[in-house]
Amino acid sequence: MSTLNFAIIGTGGITLQNHVPGLALCPDVRVHALCDPNPTTLESARQQTHASVVTSRWEEIVSCDDIHAVIIATPNYLHPTIAIAAARSGKHVLCEKPLALNAEDARTMAAEAEKAGVRHMTAFTYQFVPAMRYLKHMIDQGDLGRPYHYRSCRLQDWGTRNLGWRQQKALAGTGELGDMLSHRINFATHLVGPMRRLVANVKNLTPIRHGAPNDTDDWVAILAEFNNDASGVLESSKLASGRNESWKSLDYVEINGSEASFEFTTGKWNELQYGRLGGPGMAPLAVPESFWVWPGSKRDPRVGDPLIAFRYDQAVEFVNAIREKRPCAIDFHHGAQAQAIMDAAVHSAQTGQWITL
Repeated sequence: MSTLNFAIIGTGGITLQNHVPGLALCPDVRVHALCDPNPTTLESARQQTHASVVTSRWEEIVSCDDIHAVIIATPNYLHPTIAIAAARSGKHVLCEKPLALNAEDARTMAAEAEKAGVRHMTAFTYQFVPAMRYLKHMIDQGDLGRPYHYRSCRLQDWGTRNLGWRQQKALAGTGELGDMLSHRINFATHLVGPMRRLVANVKNLTPIRHGAPNDTDDWVAILAEFNNDASGVLESSKLASGRNESWKSLDYVEINGSEASFEFTTGKWNELQYGRLGGPGMAPLAVPESFWVWPGSKRDPRVGDPLIAFRYDQAVEFVNAIREKRPCAIDFHHGAQAQAIMDAAVHSAQTGQWITL
């Protein structure tokens, strides 16, 4: 096909910030249809994309013959139903994380997409940060040595404002665990490998958010062991007062190995901290320009805010995988793997026990 027609289901902030600008980088790609139950949100997206079709019913989109690919950015509980219907209709699917409310549904999504022969991708956006890509490269070429420890810390100041559907367990599944720690869980398995077992805890410190009930977690921590005997410590909070939000807040990963240590923060997109065994300490390590842009992306890394623009490469990878008829770099199987770890974390917090994966 010369032109790929995309439909976007769910036209809120993440769509306008990440998905629409990313698709605009891709030649011969058109946002053809939009779907959202909120008329104001839908109209705002229509004005930005000039989409030909707008609707409040996703069922009208996934069955259209002139739609080739679908991006799902809805509340989490809708992901499996829409993704499976789209795959069965022959549509390639990019779905926001967390992929589902439980690992069984996430695995079903992956199986249905594989059966339908469509490309499928989980939106673990931070794998596209240049510093993250270079860190993975350094680990893969042996600079870390044997992995000893992985730790990540994500601290934001969200206060007690209303989070809409994200503070309803029935719609979101979990709070901070699925919203933010899912990315860091993906970091951990991407950089270190599969987890063997974990123990976790969650807390809800704001049962009322701006006058509305909240039954999801504000804070979560996981202590993990990996299959290769490395240890892991992961923490994430919405209530780190004074820490600000998004890329202005703390998003930190450190890996210690037998030969070296590496530190990565999303706020330093083109720099790592690096220290060798027995050396004087950690020092800056510049990310080579060859890692500044995802392979195949036509994005100019010197244009726009680099702490936002790397997210656009996610759409580029999805489109290129469709055109090249190959698996996406981050597919539904990766989303299901992260979901299984999140399920185990919830189970551990409920029982107070270590959970084997």
